[in-house]
Order: sequence, then structure tokens, then C-alpha cells
Amino acid sequence: MAGLSHRQTEILNIARASGRVMVEELARRFEVSAQTIRKDLNDLCERRSLTRIHGGAIIASGVENLAYEARRFVAADEKKAIGAAAASLIPNGCSLFINIGTTTEEVASALTSHEDLLVITNNLNVAMLLYRHPRIEVVVAGGTVRRADGAVVGSTATQLIGQFKVDYAIIGASAIDEEGALLDFDYREVQVAQAIIANARSVMLVADSTKLRRSAPVRIAHITQIQTFVTDSPLPAGLANICHSRGIEVVVAMDKPQVDLDDNAADAAPATLRSAQGA
Repeated sequence: MAGLSHRQTEILNIARASGRVMVEELARRFEVSAQTIRKDLNDLCERRSLTRIHGGAIIASGVENLAYEARRFVAADEKKAIGAAAASLIPNGCSLFINIGTTTEEVASALTSHEDLLVITNNLNVAMLLYRHPRIEVVVAGGTVRRADGAVVGSTATQLIGQFKVDYAIIGASAIDEEGALLDFDYREVQVAQAIIANARSVMLVADSTKLRRSAPVRIAHITQIQTFVTDSPLPAGLANICHSRGIEVVVAMDKPQVDLDDNAADAAPATLRSAQGA
């Protein structure tokens, strides 16, 4: 990009390849101070090339998602904690949908010790994680497989999902706006997610706090259509109030400070909030 220094161009290339960059790692790599790297990141954020996260930055997104493998590196510890917390809320002997996403895959990984589950998924990665376990039956939605991430999308997948009525749905989202809209990038994937929501008795959203700082163009649903939200940090005030007013249970999987999207954010409403340790 015009106007970038050589170091800033390299930082952007690293972010595109790995999904995120961290201040301390970049300072060591380029043999400069952390303050210098923070200035570089701030410049790149002002150009809307990056979005700041705690201790670093991720690629900014608006119309195109990060590469799937790169997304695995973004908030990896948070996703693992969310996966464990979400799985702890799923009882043995139930049926569930699990859709595409790196966070939903962490839920699947944490479900492998469960018994007598029926899992319907449009995520080949989830199917590969679960099919070997004798007490878990896996049904894979048919249709076109998206090479980028192993998602099965399209009308055939949607039609199969419509043949089930399950106990739980585990869904992810690429972005969540301050008004509570759940957003994604691929309208075909969104159609599958909407069918999953419509055919589950209880819907659980699993998403880390970086999703609150991103945008995406396609609307999946509104947060008021879910029953449980498992995340890594206390929600910003506006979103917490929406969840509180609609009785949505918010489970925080890590001991982290509240996400502030603006300077006026107040404390999250405590009545809908519990820590994963108490789940």
C-alpha cells in the first residue's frame, strides 16, 4: 500500500499470513521498541488495514473473511476455553447441530468424552473429530464442499437440516454488531445457519470478543434468537443489556476484563452473567 514503510508492509504481510500480529513478537523480530511497533499498528489501523486486539492486531475485515487456517491462530486460547465451557453445558443423550467455524470445532473437540450424542453438522472438520467415537453418531449434511474450510453449503445441506428437530444448536458468527446482529460473509453459509437456528430447541452462540470489533455483510440472525452466549470476556454494556432484557444466559469462559467498544461503556448487567467455572 502506498505510504507504508517497509516495516509496516512486512507487518501487514505477516498479519495476512497468520491472522494476527503481537507487539512483543514484532518488536523482537524487527529489533525495535514495543512503542515503535504500537505506532506502526496504530497507523495500519487508521488505514483500516488492521484492527487492534489486546497486545496486538488482526486483519481488518468487512467483505472478506480471513483464511480459515489463519483464523485458527486468532484468539486460539480463548476459543479453546469457549469450546470447553460450551461442551460442559451439553448433556449426554441429546441431539445437536454444529455449524462451520473454528470455535464450533473447539466445542466438538471438547465433546469427545460425551455419550449417546447425535450430531448433525455441515462442517467436515467436526465430522472428522467426532466420527471415531462409538458413543457419538454423526450425520453430515450433503451438498457442495467449500474447499477453503470444509463447510458443506447450499440448498441440499439446508434441506437435510430441515428434516431434524434437535435439542441444541452450536453456532458461530464472523461478527456481532453493537445492536446484536450476528453477521457472516457467505450467504450460502448463512442460509444453513438460519436453518439450524430454526430447527433447534435451544441455540448456543460461541464467539470470542474479537468478533465484537469486526464487521461482515450478511445477517445470520439477531442475538435475541439465541438462548445462550458463550464468550471469553464480559460483554460491553449495550450488548449485555440486550442479553439481560431478553433472558439470554451469558457464560464467560475466561477471567478477563469487560470489552469496551466505546468510552462510555458501563458495567455489564450481572443477572445474565456467569463464569464458566460455575457452569
